[in-house]
Amino acid sequence: MRKFQPILWSLVVAIGLFATSCKKDPPPLTERIAKAWSAESVREGSTVVFTKGGANNTKPGYSGFKLVLNASGAATLTEVDGTVFTGQWELNGDTRLILKNLNPIPTGTNGTIEFTISSFEDTMMTLARTTASVKTGGTINQYTLSNP
Repeated sequence: MRKFQPILWSLVVAIGLFATSCKKDPPPLTERIAKAWSAESVREGSTVVFTKGGANNTKPGYSGFKLVLNASGAATLTEVDGTVFTGQWELNGDTRLILKNLNPIPTGTNGTIEFTISSFEDTMMTLARTTASVKTGGTINQYTLSNP
């Protein structure tokens, strides 16, 4: 029996190391992004116009900005001026968020707004519109959003 003890202990240690090194892969981004997001900070062009809790925001209306992405694929976007758009959302890879079939149709969009996802964590993400926003004077806007 003594001859088998080192082999047995080695086997137990190997199984233990294997079991602790196996990590679950995180859920896909399509599952992790599906939640309600609100503005932490917004940059219109190169100018920061809103910071959550900021006293000197030039566009305090962003406190009502909300992007709701449901697991079913439904999307609701509440803009800086309070206008609410509904439609669907999809991801193109892990770096492009597309809002489509928006109703009412946002000016100059044909019903689609695309964003580049530059960073994502489960409670924070940063998006940049891929096209200029007519509503904000033709600027490319960057949004840092949080949940909750």
